[in-house]
Amino acid sequence: MQIPRRFLPSLALLTAFEAAARTESVTEAARELSLTQSAVSRQIRALEAQLGVTLFLRERQTIRLTRAGAAYAREIRDALRKISTASLNLRANPAGGTLTLAVLPTFGTRWLAPRLGGFLALHPEVGVNIVTRLAPFDFALEAVDAAIHFGHADWAGAEMMLFRHEDVVPVCSPALAARFIVRVPADIRRAPLLHLVSRPDAWERWFIAQGVDAADVRGMLFDQFTLVIEAAKAGLGVALLPRFLIADELAAGSLQPLSDSPHPAPEAYYLCWPPDRADHPPLIAFRAWLAETSVRDGAGP
Repeated sequence: MQIPRRFLPSLALLTAFEAAARTESVTEAARELSLTQSAVSRQIRALEAQLGVTLFLRERQTIRLTRAGAAYAREIRDALRKISTASLNLRANPAGGTLTLAVLPTFGTRWLAPRLGGFLALHPEVGVNIVTRLAPFDFALEAVDAAIHFGHADWAGAEMMLFRHEDVVPVCSPALAARFIVRVPADIRRAPLLHLVSRPDAWERWFIAQGVDAADVRGMLFDQFTLVIEAAKAGLGVALLPRFLIADELAAGSLQPLSDSPHPAPEAYYLCWPPDRADHPPLIAFRAWLAETSVRDGAGP
């Protein structure tokens, strides 16, 4: 469906309006855009005439957004940002396209980043941009092609591909392990426990799986895996962590497992994407590489 021309103001009119709305000054907008004040004023009035809406209240030598103007400015600013990002991505990689991926911070740092060179070697024509996100979001409001999600296959409005499971293990510093001798899983309850905000019932589920009373489990609370890992290394408590994310610490001995009882998490890692990006060539290539890499790691579905 073709959009009527009156609803598509020129970029010149929109950039003049956005600059004036952001700076609340025609003078500042003119300086920023290398135009005269009268030229910016004319562009803003032309935009108001095209839309049939007053965007600014003019009081002597000052301007102030109307309520409608403020709402319009927010949306136009976001649209201009998306246009700028798309143009930058195209200029950076005109041949193969770009994949913008939202990832969980610790997963991105400890698992994806060390392996991403393998994908880029296979697909040098693809540019990859990484942003971090801790929770699911609305793909309609975020300019990303796909996201790494840990949880269940319940991201509304998204297509999902399960690509790896995880086993969690209780770990702590060697010094703390020496203070709290653990012979059976129930012994861990005597030690201070470290909890993650995004997995508030992880310890309860682990104790129940080991046949241990899980009532009234308490301890320090953290909002990111990285902080939990560092706190455990510093001897602040016992953390329940995915083995694959702490492989380096386990190998170096800075973290020590307190139990060898395997406990697969009921959640899993998924690659998620909006349906309208399913056929995006860089995403197709990344999906295939991610699935193959996970199987090679022995953690695929």
